[in-house]
Amino acid sequence: MKACLFQALDDGDVRCNLCNHRCLIKPGRRGLCHVRENRQGTLETLVYGRLIARNVDPIEKKPLFHLLPGSRSYSIATVGCNFRCRFCQNADIAQMPTDRDGLIMGTPVTPQAIVQDALQTGCQSIAYTYTEPTVYFEFALETAKIAKSRGLKNVFVSNGYMTPEALEMAAPYLDGANVDLKAFTDEFYKTQCGARLEPVKETLRLMKRMGIVLEITTLLIPGLNDDPCELTQLAQFIFNDLGPEIPWHISRFHPTYRLLDRSVTPVSSLRRARDIGQQAGLRYVYMGNVPGENGENTICHHCGQMLIERWGFTVKSNAIRNGRCPKCGVAVYGVFVD
Repeated sequence: MKACLFQALDDGDVRCNLCNHRCLIKPGRRGLCHVRENRQGTLETLVYGRLIARNVDPIEKKPLFHLLPGSRSYSIATVGCNFRCRFCQNADIAQMPTDRDGLIMGTPVTPQAIVQDALQTGCQSIAYTYTEPTVYFEFALETAKIAKSRGLKNVFVSNGYMTPEALEMAAPYLDGANVDLKAFTDEFYKTQCGARLEPVKETLRLMKRMGIVLEITTLLIPGLNDDPCELTQLAQFIFNDLGPEIPWHISRFHPTYRLLDRSVTPVSSLRRARDIGQQAGLRYVYMGNVPGENGENTICHHCGQMLIERWGFTVKSNAIRNGRCPKCGVAVYGVFVD
């Protein structure tokens, strides 16, 4: 299928303008994501409707804590990614074309079938997740349009590297996003992910301006992105550029894929990062992958009332009414149903 957002150049080359790599692709070659190929001067997507994963998940698994908490989200993915994260938690599908000589696997499915299945399974949203949704953008966009018309919400779980052009196309149908802000140094992005920091920051600013319900996740890796000074700068960026209401999820690292020389994140490091976020003025700071630490509860920033009590991905109780704290009446960021 013909891809969107590409520019035909001289000598049969094409420029892909879907993500901020903006790959220059020679005839017969693929972009960095390995799922978009230049075929005689036309960029083709190789993963349209070829799903490698689809599941019914709690929306908290994304993680999204402020968009219909306690609901289920129909979650889909194709293979491929435009990052090369050494700590990729879904490398078997995200890095499949890169690590296995361009191999693309997936079961054929239509956008209409996805939406119908989401409705039949009682989901309130469709999540484009597991890998980077930008690489299967055409399929995600068509599905999102249909989903929106049927009353479902759409959420991206993303590395935030899409171009402004791509985000502007998706924004009318995109209700929420959890974006990985993987670190706050360009060096980390270059050496650990094969990318740059600034385009991610610009995507976050643009999402906020567009009114998309936004949450941010940082996987805390010992010795790589857990320096208190760096975390302070990251938290201050969220506060100053995005707003104190934007939730920040600090997640525990476990060795995986090509990053096996680091230990599991100490809980003390997660607590320190949470404290840094709260001291910076952030209202909702969560600790992930550590059930039992009470790091996943939503607390009213104004009066301290327990608003949502969670255990892992399970909502045990939700006291929010009409989008407000039942005790002091202050508004809670997000979208809630009583």
